[in-house]
Amino acid sequence: MLAQTAKYLAVYLISMIKFIGGPLSGVASGLTWVETFIFTVLGMMTTVVVLTLLGENARKRFLHRLRKKKKLFTPKNRRMVRMWRKYGLKGVAFLTPVFFSPIIGTVMAISFGEPAKRIFFYMLGSALFWGVIFSLFINELNSFIFHRV
Repeated sequence: MLAQTAKYLAVYLISMIKFIGGPLSGVASGLTWVETFIFTVLGMMTTVVVLTLLGENARKRFLHRLRKKKKLFTPKNRRMVRMWRKYGLKGVAFLTPVFFSPIIGTVMAISFGEPAKRIFFYMLGSALFWGVIFSLFINELNSFIFHRV
């Protein structure tokens, strides 16, 4: 029982930081694709909920401590603004599990002033979609490579 809980916790905690890590650790731990999917989505959504509830003020304080004199117009900031203008919240939420971490995608959505309900809704949709895709694909790939007869 304790070993199984540790496996779930590993998938959950890794998914809070980097989404793709959840399905990878789930398959490596021998979890089913459904178990992996559930704890991967829960991990991402925990990050989304916590960061969204902390809100803009906490984000500003946190970033202020990391960087004392932050430049406003950096190449990275320009790319973020360009991406936001082109794709908006729907696009950023869709790309978060693939290219960003849940942290970066959520902070980006908060930074551009999106309401919490919209952030939750689109991030959950993205997590569910990509969670199924990654969990099934990695599980099937693992079965194909290591369990062929």
